[in-house]
Amino acid sequence: MMTDSVSGSVTGAYAAGQGDRAARFGIGQLVRHVLFDFRGVVFDIDPQFSDTEEWLLAIPEAVRPEKDQPFYHLLAENGDICYVAYASEGNLCPDDTGMPLRHPQAELIFERFENGRYLLKSRLAN
Repeated sequence: MMTDSVSGSVTGAYAAGQGDRAARFGIGQLVRHVLFDFRGVVFDIDPQFSDTEEWLLAIPEAVRPEKDQPFYHLLAENGDICYVAYASEGNLCPDDTGMPLRHPQAELIFERFENGRYLLKSRLAN
């Protein structure tokens, strides 16, 4: 994972490789799913779909995302439930609540929550 050590944002080489679209969201950014009621923080980005075909085919065809877009690994929460989610860029929008997550794994990856986003721990930012 290549990130800017100050902002925690994904650098261009990682966000948009050969033939890949630039990622709209960065590491540490809070997002909300537009179809399902959950919010999360980005902790990793795949420039395009990188899970199994079985995972993709388990999604109903009417809402199945295209594979040729960035996909985000999220520490997610829905009410009192915390989990890891994998979501396409087209199904996410910025979360403007300004509120941190309650996800217990956030402290393992991020140093702190500041100005509406999480900052990576310095040992993970390089």
